[in-house]
Amino acid sequence: MAELARIQNPRVKDDLVSAGMVKDLVVSDEGKVSFVFLLGKADPATLVRDARRAVQGIEGVTQVKINVVDPAGPAATTHAAPGPSPGAPGGGAPVTPEYGNIQRVLAVSSGKGGVGKSTVAVNLAVALARSGRRVGLMDADVYGPNIPRMFGIFEKPMVIAGRIQPHQVHGVKLISLGFLIDRDAPAIWRGPIIMKIIQQFLRDVEWGELDDLIVDMPPGTGDAQLSLVQSITVSGAVIVTTPQEMAVGDALRGARMFEKVNVPVLGIVENMSGFTDPDTGKRWDLFGSGGGARLSEELGVPLLGQIPLQPDLAASADRGEPILVSAPGSPAGVALAALAEAVSRAAGTGVKLPILNL
Repeated sequence: MAELARIQNPRVKDDLVSAGMVKDLVVSDEGKVSFVFLLGKADPATLVRDARRAVQGIEGVTQVKINVVDPAGPAATTHAAPGPSPGAPGGGAPVTPEYGNIQRVLAVSSGKGGVGKSTVAVNLAVALARSGRRVGLMDADVYGPNIPRMFGIFEKPMVIAGRIQPHQVHGVKLISLGFLIDRDAPAIWRGPIIMKIIQQFLRDVEWGELDDLIVDMPPGTGDAQLSLVQSITVSGAVIVTTPQEMAVGDALRGARMFEKVNVPVLGIVENMSGFTDPDTGKRWDLFGSGGGARLSEELGVPLLGQIPLQPDLAASADRGEPILVSAPGSPAGVALAALAEAVSRAAGTGVKLPILNL
């Protein structure tokens, strides 16, 4: 109780114990701790993570179970450490589970397919891993999982003691539905199944300690995006577009979706921004120009990078070699490395906003 009393709830300007948020605290002889945590809709969801960490840090504590209850309704979600369960509440407003071993979650998204979102996500993960950070990459594009091909690995992951062991390639831990289903198997699933897949990838994969979890989202503004922000606090979203107006319009809707659910949009990435002939030095804007800059201006967020067209970029991905591995000194490789630095700066200074209960 003394450790929990050190945590302040900024909404009520009081500590958790004095605010009456901790109830029915029980400590067993084996060091197992459980208590009820009253978390209202207006309270920061990160208080659950802070409370769990505070109790876990006490000498002799072996397990922590937090029964999160919305004071306005009968709903409750149990969080156990290690291996917290994000099970759906039985009624009332859902409460966002937190995973204490993941420090930062970055969603890479787009309004439409075919703009190079997965290419950006893969190379962003590789760049961050090469900078010394502990990085995971979760392929949430359940309808078109491309991460296995882009890393050149297709084997099913091992399962040890009920925990999925992610593959590790180029310093990045990977999980994808493409590892678990046949290559030609269509994903004909409704929203509830997509939500369960997202939650299982967060809960049942042995991520270990991660500095960054990059999530490659499917295009659009559907069930996968909403499932992610309801399952874990997303530190920020990176929106990928091409310069053409059709892609920019779709990307704008994708960015507005993240704003609606209180996820900060860190910035815009303009992919396929132009091709420079290596022989003549002449630049060709094959997909138009300026779309990323116009989108960043309309949203009031930075243009994080412009990735040029490069003939061997697609071929490298098809071989299972991210361009930052096969040709880091190429124009696209240099631009993607600079993008990783820009994303880190934006995420490091961005304000983590509370997640809405949808």
